Amino acid sequence: MEIEEIIKQRKKKLDSLRAKGIPVYQQRFLKKDQIKEVLEDFQVGRQVNLCGRIMAKRSHGKALFLDLKDSSGKIQLYIKTDFIGEQKFALLEDMDVADIIGVKGELFVTRSGERSVKVEDFLILSKALRPLPEKWHGLRNVELRYRQRYLDLLSNEEVKNIFLMRSRIIKVIRDFLDQKGFLEVETPMMHPIAGGATGRPFKTYHNEYGMDLYLRIAPELYLKRLLVGGFEKIYEINRSFRNEGISARHNPEFTMLEVYLAYANYEDMMELTKDLIISVAKQVLGKTDFVYQGKKIDLSKPWQKLSFAQLVKERFGIQPEDTLEVALEKLKEKGFAKESMRLSRSQVAKIIEEVLEEQIECNPTFVIDYFANLCPLAQTKKEEPLISERFELYIAGLELANAYSELNDPIKQRERFQQELKELDQDEKKELDEDYILALEYGMPPAGGLGIGIDRLVMLFTDQPSIRDVILFPLLRAEGK
Repeated sequence: MEIEEIIKQRKKKLDSLRAKGIPVYQQRFLKKDQIKEVLEDFQVGRQVNLCGRIMAKRSHGKALFLDLKDSSGKIQLYIKTDFIGEQKFALLEDMDVADIIGVKGELFVTRSGERSVKVEDFLILSKALRPLPEKWHGLRNVELRYRQRYLDLLSNEEVKNIFLMRSRIIKVIRDFLDQKGFLEVETPMMHPIAGGATGRPFKTYHNEYGMDLYLRIAPELYLKRLLVGGFEKIYEINRSFRNEGISARHNPEFTMLEVYLAYANYEDMMELTKDLIISVAKQVLGKTDFVYQGKKIDLSKPWQKLSFAQLVKERFGIQPEDTLEVALEKLKEKGFAKESMRLSRSQVAKIIEEVLEEQIECNPTFVIDYFANLCPLAQTKKEEPLISERFELYIAGLELANAYSELNDPIKQRERFQQELKELDQDEKKELDEDYILALEYGMPPAGGLGIGIDRLVMLFTDQPSIRDVILFPLLRAEGK
């Protein structure tokens, strides 16, 4: 039957219910019980109040069997005229799979041994005018799954479990940091100056103030202002935005964890990162070894360190003292960059990191010794001023974390910002963040800063190949374009 005909028939049933004076939408029903809890502590004769969606409908004369599903599980309903009366039973003719109902009844076990509810009363809470995809056949198209995530969740228990896992991971992260005395804070999502990380921002406009604003690329500079203000252990689980390309690992809107610890450095953040990720694995997976996309990961093994400077020298012949122009030329000579590619710190770093990802093993690897000219917000090593105190963490080829010993010298920070601004294209030009420099001039304690990509961490622990699989509503191109 064509979908148009199905919708037409369901609308007729809706009209029939309304003609009988039955309210179909906007009814309140006191839900006292969850199906999962009822099944786990099943007591014959117990009275229950349940709500959910009809997932199956089977008629047997003057009796009807329905499968009712809520967010926690599924149970069979047994409805008979003897229990609810002829008039109420007749309403079931106008009900379909996907309708949402509330029921009151008594628990019992059928002759076949199935735990069920003997329905004594029910209310129609929402009439579905469209049928659900049949056994997932209607949502094989991957993009359609993302566009109609509500159907994806209804039809695929595995997908629903991914997002339950995501919520659990974020809760474990919060608990871990809270127990260590960190304070969760919130910083602005609209910034007068785009900063805190490299990336093209989304631009907006505030009518009342008559000013341009930017959706935040990162919360870093605001969080470090809080270090100046006297907070010593802070974190934010934040939404950030970058107006750039989309891939299996990039979505324009994404979730980051940023953590700052005063009087610490990047080595302290290494230990914090390791402890945090192992804690998440133990509490969410119940173990520290698992498989990601066919790659065996074991977090209990030593987390190795690799030198970015050494790897880049061996692979590309690039030295720490090389300017961006020289680095780009060497990449072009090796065939890793096109002749037409424009000069950009972020572009050069992106090419290098994409190539290096292929060389990094599955198990956790801290890549250290980044060039100072690629890290404008990081301290440099005392004995090697061209090398930053920075690391990036890779697991199974995924870049998961980035951390610095934070630069707290206002004079050097101004020089770094000014150099960075000189290298930007005309369409990327932005203002120097004078207020951040002003904050540093009041004195910021030495600190370690850490950023972890929540979406990628969820990808890792749920074995998902694409960031779109762990974001409920990823940004998609307009249909038909």
